[in-house]
Amino acid sequence: MEALEIRTIFTLTLFDIKIPITETVIISWAVMLILIIASLVLTRKLKEIPSGTQAVLEAGVEFLNNFAKNQFGPFAKYLGPYIGSLFLFLLFSNILPAVSPLGIKIFGREFIPPFEIHPPTRDINVTSALAVISILLVLFCGFFARGARGWFKNLLNPVPLMLPFNIMEYGTRMISLALRLFGNILGGYVLMNMIEGLLPVALPVVLSLYFDFFDGMIQAAIFVFLTSLYIGEAVKVHEDI
Repeated sequence: MEALEIRTIFTLTLFDIKIPITETVIISWAVMLILIIASLVLTRKLKEIPSGTQAVLEAGVEFLNNFAKNQFGPFAKYLGPYIGSLFLFLLFSNILPAVSPLGIKIFGREFIPPFEIHPPTRDINVTSALAVISILLVLFCGFFARGARGWFKNLLNPVPLMLPFNIMEYGTRMISLALRLFGNILGGYVLMNMIEGLLPVALPVVLSLYFDFFDGMIQAAIFVFLTSLYIGEAVKVHEDI
């Protein structure tokens, strides 16, 4: 299916090395730019007594800080910003296609939009990269929390025979994180394309509220929750050793 292809927008050449810049990269840059601009705009002219938007933002930050403190303990100040940024990036990446113009073919006339916005998380490269980062954080945080001896000792729990399975668990968690997010977003994207082909008027707009907003928010929350759960296990298990 042509709609599933990841198109290359242009190619950069650096030291005779060609670097393809795909639509995934462009949309990811756009999401990051939106988040940067929003953070700069929303944090201007802060007041001592919050109200309106500032009160909502401070409530969100306080929730994030409390969540990170409960999950990560002394690592909260380092991991809290990452978890919050990860959730916002995934959320906007998943819901941004809702504002994409739709192509319409009706009564023999066809409207082709100048551009389309596809979720970057339908690209396995994006979800795999985020999964690798999350599992690397699990490894590094667990190592620093327990120390070298405690970390290697944990690989032998509950019995030394479990060593290969405990090592394998890092790989299976990484694959699970990547494929779960990729599969759900790609599945929703394929369904929306099929619906747009069958009935391009009215129905796609209604269903996008689910696939782009609700499901996009749920998938972002699940990825962040599982990442937090894995890291929390890594940094807290040492307390019982």
